[in-house]
Order: sequence, then C-alpha cells, then structure tokens
Amino acid sequence: MAACEKKNPPMDPALHPRPAAAAARVRPSLDRDLTAAGLKFGDPVFLRAFKEERQLELFVHQRKSGKFQLFRTYPIAATSGTLGPKLAAGDGQVPEGFYQVPPSAMKPDSKYHLAFNIGYPNAFDRALGRTGSLIMIHGNRVSIGCLAMTDEKIEEIYTLCAAALSQGQPQFRVHLFPFRMTDQRMAKTAGSPWEKFWQNLKEGYDHFEKTHIPPETSVRDGRYQFRE
Repeated sequence: MAACEKKNPPMDPALHPRPAAAAARVRPSLDRDLTAAGLKFGDPVFLRAFKEERQLELFVHQRKSGKFQLFRTYPIAATSGTLGPKLAAGDGQVPEGFYQVPPSAMKPDSKYHLAFNIGYPNAFDRALGRTGSLIMIHGNRVSIGCLAMTDEKIEEIYTLCAAALSQGQPQFRVHLFPFRMTDQRMAKTAGSPWEKFWQNLKEGYDHFEKTHIPPETSVRDGRYQFRE
C-alpha cells in the first residue's frame, strides 16, 4: 500500500465541502482561460505525466475538432523512486502505464487536500503480478509513490476532472510515462532492463501524439494493445 492515504470507504464528493470551496476559488480563472483557448468547463479531460521532466499535462476535449487540446502544464512538486514501473507495494515507485479514474476514485477528504486514485494496479500490472494500491495524484509537496502537485494546483486539476465526470465523462484517462518518449530519448534506453516495456509504452505515446485522442487500451500476452 502506498503511504499517501489510508484505505477508507469511498466518499461521495458532493457530500464533502472541500471540492466546492476549491471550485469557488479557481472556477473564475479557469472559465476565463478555457474560453480564451476555445474550450468549455466540464468537457472531457485527459492527463499525462512525465517522471523525468516532473510535469503533468491536462488536456481538454475541443468540441470543434473532436481532439484533446493541451490546456495546462503543471510542475510536479514531489514524487519518489526512479525511472521504471512500480513492481510491489512499498517500493516507493510511481507507476508507468495507462490508467483510468472513475467517479468513485475521487477523494475529496484526502489528508493531502484533494486527490484521486489513478487505478494502480490495472489489468496489465495484475497480469504481471505487480502489487500495491492507493496511488494518488494529490495536493501538498510530499509523496511516496504518488504525484504531489501542491494544494494550489490540485484545486485546479481536481475541479476540472470532477466537472468532467459530473457532466458525463465515465472516467478520465491518466497516462504515466518515465520521460517524453521521443525517438532521441528512446535511443538512450538501449540496454536498459525496461527497454522493451518502454517501447510498448511508446506505442501509446505515439498514438496520442499522432491523433490527439487517447487510445483505447487492452492487454494481451503481457503487452498493452492500442486502438482508436
């Protein structure tokens, strides 16, 4: 289990005052900046993060194009571990892979202000026997195995994600990468024990870079499979 949170029964976000208070603080500036970018508050969102660069990107669905448009890039305030996937509970690693967050994974009562559970282990992780749980993206500036974004920034991230879920997005996707998977950066991974795994992740990375639509993912023979 990750050290970020205790395993408590899920709480209905509508029953906790913290998300509403956060939304009241950040909604005016979000509405202004979304409108300037041709985007709408409450439309579907997509997140991806890069461990080496310590960045989290938040995309919003653009109604006219049908694609996801980059809205904000946030610095990651704190993380832990090294490049490479999470393998076991307590190893301090941030996962790498393709995850989904349904409404039940939102945590308005987090001890780190606001948070959501990314859904580790997913089907791929379970197929490989990887263990651990409660891996979050949350506020504050400290973390073990999670991504800490500061209280200020998690209020924006949580508010946008919660609004998308409340407007009908069934779950939002979170893609976690060791680094930006350009051909140049991948060339430096030759000989790494994670080289083949990262090549598989790059397939999903390239799919989004080409289409700007997060791919559907499945697992077969210990590999991620991707389709539109």
